[in-house]
Amino acid sequence: MISAKNITKSYGSLQVLRGVDLQVGKGEIVSIVGKSGAGKSTLLHILGTLDRPDGGSLSIGGQDVFGLNDRQLAAFRNKEIGFVFQFHHLLPEFTALENVCIPAYIAKTDPGAAQEKAMELLDYLGLADRAQHKPNQMSGGEQQRVAVARALINSPAVVFADEPTGNLDSGSSDELHKLLFQLRDDFGQSFIIVTHNEELARISDRRLEMVDGLL
Repeated sequence: MISAKNITKSYGSLQVLRGVDLQVGKGEIVSIVGKSGAGKSTLLHILGTLDRPDGGSLSIGGQDVFGLNDRQLAAFRNKEIGFVFQFHHLLPEFTALENVCIPAYIAKTDPGAAQEKAMELLDYLGLADRAQHKPNQMSGGEQQRVAVARALINSPAVVFADEPTGNLDSGSSDELHKLLFQLRDDFGQSFIIVTHNEELARISDRRLEMVDGLL
């Protein structure tokens, strides 16, 4: 599913990634842990095609992603990749339903079909009764589940999560752990998670530690 080879990245004289190799299979949940500054988020942004490496190659679903131009890469990212971040990044002026639909609208999905799929996801996540609520009317755990629904709306092959439980209380964090595995089992997505949560890392299929820009 994902094949990264010899990924390097520097910012000025600071080399952040020193030749990272990573293979992730379909339906696999991989957690990446490490101290602050080890390069975890930089790697996640490159694997998620939000940034380009200085060197190395990345294939997702057989597609050489950095062989694409910026416009092609944006379209690929919208269709094949979902993101869940520590802070939900929901648009405050929009309802939960509208927030979930945004990636589908960008992909030019028929609005009626997008809203139907969004409602199915919100219902699956136990949020059907919150569809017309705005983010400030929902708890932190509910907002994070809306963000998960938004990540899934285009049925991506892989979901990247950067500290997805970092802003949640312990109860909501445990619920999200269970949800990620349920999503993998029900929908078959691969998950790559940057986390300081050792419980989440422990129960993942693989726990990888990043030290000084290397896995």
